[in-house]
Amino acid sequence: MINFSKFRGQNYINGRWADNPSKTDFFASLNPAHYEEIIGIFPKSGNQDIGEAVWAARKAFDNWRSLGMVRRAEFMKRLTRLLEDHHERISRVVAREAGKQINEARADMTEAIHTTDYAASVGVLGRRGEVVDLEVAGKDASSKLVPRGVAVCISPWNFPIAIPFWEMALTLIYGNTVIFKPSEDTPACGEIIASLMHEAGFPPGVFNMLHGDGATGWHLVNHPDTNVVIFTGSWEVGNKIKQEVAKHPHKICTIETGSKSSVIVLDDASEDMAVTAGILSAFKTAGQRCVSASRIIVGRKLFNRYLESFLAAARRIKVGDPLDDDVFYGPMINWPAVYKGQEFNEKARRRFKVLLDRNDESAPTKNGFWLMPFVYETEWKTPDDVLQEEPFSPHVAIIPASDVEDAVRIYNDTSYGLSVAVITSDEANANYVLENARYGLGYVNLPCIGADVRLPFGGIGKSGNLIASAAGLVPAITHQVAITRNRTKEIKMAQGLSSKV
Repeated sequence: MINFSKFRGQNYINGRWADNPSKTDFFASLNPAHYEEIIGIFPKSGNQDIGEAVWAARKAFDNWRSLGMVRRAEFMKRLTRLLEDHHERISRVVAREAGKQINEARADMTEAIHTTDYAASVGVLGRRGEVVDLEVAGKDASSKLVPRGVAVCISPWNFPIAIPFWEMALTLIYGNTVIFKPSEDTPACGEIIASLMHEAGFPPGVFNMLHGDGATGWHLVNHPDTNVVIFTGSWEVGNKIKQEVAKHPHKICTIETGSKSSVIVLDDASEDMAVTAGILSAFKTAGQRCVSASRIIVGRKLFNRYLESFLAAARRIKVGDPLDDDVFYGPMINWPAVYKGQEFNEKARRRFKVLLDRNDESAPTKNGFWLMPFVYETEWKTPDDVLQEEPFSPHVAIIPASDVEDAVRIYNDTSYGLSVAVITSDEANANYVLENARYGLGYVNLPCIGADVRLPFGGIGKSGNLIASAAGLVPAITHQVAITRNRTKEIKMAQGLSSKV
């Protein structure tokens, strides 16, 4: 039975709910809009838990891969139906625990459903390779995707239902087993996912969940019997994972690690569209998305008009309890997130012209983690950490650009490369941005937030390691092997190579 109210958390290992063996080390999950409300108490997993989960996943691997993709898809289809059945109840847990405004929480659930539905369809198609013709008659050649083994999936708090399934759904369909470590900020959402997997009937050991903090995740990363690490989070942690995985010949990782994303508004843009795209990109989820735009780069001819309209819209943004349908965004996830946002705001106050700072307003709730919209104006300065690093908060710079080439130069002047949007009525300008900006996700006349599971999701530089998640995950979770068969009674070599002995 799935719990949707008060959580007394447990790990899920080998098809069973298991308490933390020490029964002493626990942590609380709080409602970030009302932090006096405890969502639940959860165990910090130790070495014994980790060993049991890895053993269970390793033991289940051979039977799971031998089922075949079509049979594995049946489990995924049952999971999709459960997500649909519990859509609203889970959405409300997401809003309470992650602080995501209820419309965003519902969208998070819908994205999870799209993901499991997509993964099931991949399984039903059953295609895990291809056949190619060779230059020598009598030879058959094919490639096959082989599952890598035990996958560790470490997910963030800001999409606590959708991203876990981005990481896990295709991973399971292609025959790997999974150990899932949800964010310590949203463990109740992780617990719900484990309950759904259990109810969907996944065989013991195929899916395992361990609660805990970064230490738990790190022990899973460097455990000798794990094969794949799929991580979404900060660059600092992702880079350590990448370096650790490189030490192990049997491991691979994919990391998606933040951005300094931008909306580029050119002089020929629709002003209304440009303002909407800017507001959504900068302030949805309180700027706590990896693709959030903390820079809006605006053509000089349009600059003053855009500023006026953008600031008017930013002043109207309603911040408050995420369960309120009329709220635009909710709280920050925790105190460290508030402090980081305040630090970026203070640096901007000292260096640049502040246009809007609503942080002197009364907090929406007394006991919550709140930051209000913060907007400033500056010419591009390099190097500058405020303009080139990620604030992960409702903090945005408005920067003038002379033309499309100047806008792209400004956009590219950062170590990140995840998401860029261009607002323009000129197709040539749009093409220039798409061809010359460094990014993984490009948008034309749209915000720079948003994703579709059927497309890859990832970036370059400090935004990732060039293996994307969502539909782009396949190279990380499978090994592609090549097979060539001779159907004749003699050996004939390709490229004119003699077979004479």
